[in-house]
Amino acid sequence: MSGKNISASMNSSRAKTLGDYLKSRRARLQPEQAGLRRSPGQRRTPGLRREEVAILAGVSATYYAWLEQGREVAVSREVIESIGKALRLNRDEHMHLLELWNANEPETATTITTEVKPQWREIVDQMAFPCFISNDRSELLAWNRSADGLIADFSSWPRERRNMMSMLFTDPKLRSRLLNWEEMAAHSVAMFRTSYDKYAHDPWFAQFVAGLSRESAEFAALWKLHRVEVKKVTRVFYEVPGRKQALAFDINSLAFTTDHPDLHLCIYSPVSD
Repeated sequence: MSGKNISASMNSSRAKTLGDYLKSRRARLQPEQAGLRRSPGQRRTPGLRREEVAILAGVSATYYAWLEQGREVAVSREVIESIGKALRLNRDEHMHLLELWNANEPETATTITTEVKPQWREIVDQMAFPCFISNDRSELLAWNRSADGLIADFSSWPRERRNMMSMLFTDPKLRSRLLNWEEMAAHSVAMFRTSYDKYAHDPWFAQFVAGLSRESAEFAALWKLHRVEVKKVTRVFYEVPGRKQALAFDINSLAFTTDHPDLHLCIYSPVSD
């Protein structure tokens, strides 16, 4: 049997996460964008109707409704691809859809790494550029002095608050230094959404999002957009005391070994003029 015809029998948490994702993508897509003629009368909900997505994807309206409702049904690669095309997903969104479908691997309770090995700390300390190690929760596990001086004073923060997502929205000093804060905030939330969906079984993520949404209206607004993006080289601009011109850095994120797939080494490489 070819990979295209393999069916995934959705378990409850994955099915619910997939359903929420499909619903969010449908809500942001207008009929004209999908090549449909807008029907007369006012729509009760934003975006396409379920029936319209079903028609575009070549599936029954009932079957598509079950998917959005998070029911545990078998879904083939061919069907999930058709739905992705109907929803006009971009590359990152399409990859995320396939990860949520994930037909070839059973859902497992992936462990989050909360401590790093001493030799990894030594590697970070010896790096000339600002860098840090974080996990899929955005928790900071190791960083060097250059990162302390450029990004934020990580060392002064209590351990339970050393979270890049939280600091991005609640630390006024970090925000004042980062000149393209709005761009980075939107990208960071979109990346964090991929982790949130990946760890649908982990209650930590839902609790964290609820707490940060109460602390930051800006985070809450971005979170409601349900955007997803994969990690990529991102350019940031920092205002440094004593310098008239801002410093530019490209953030390169390197994945760890298969033993710790949730860890990332983020290196801030200076951009030459």
